[in-house]
Amino acid sequence: MTQTTKVTKTDDEWRELLSPQEYEITRQAGTEPAFTGVYWDTKTPGIYNCKCCHSPLFDSQTKYDSGSGWPSFYEPINPDVVKMHEDLSLGMRRIEVTCANCNAHLGHVFPDGPAPTGLRFCMNSASLDLQAQETNEE
Repeated sequence: MTQTTKVTKTDDEWRELLSPQEYEITRQAGTEPAFTGVYWDTKTPGIYNCKCCHSPLFDSQTKYDSGSGWPSFYEPINPDVVKMHEDLSLGMRRIEVTCANCNAHLGHVFPDGPAPTGLRFCMNSASLDLQAQETNEE
């Protein structure tokens, strides 16, 4: 799953498309308070897409309860859908995770996750859009 065209928009275009909270988090590397985002405890099966460009980022099968108050995944759908950058803000050394297609800030990744990767992709709900999986209930 590779994107062929990078999404680029002006700051004004992003402001028109996103809520103030979504803009602050995705375009200005903000963070929503723990236990407040719509997906922190969601168990709905599906694919988590980028809020800004709709690229598929995470499968709900890799989501787990990290106890952190943010949606956490142990790996992205494909390593190429995210980029990782050193983040030295707030007096901490962290690894920022952004969407590879539109550079939206998604959250951070930490080396304290479960098997098989040992990683915790700690994402902001405001940077994600869950595409629920259709279920065949009879």
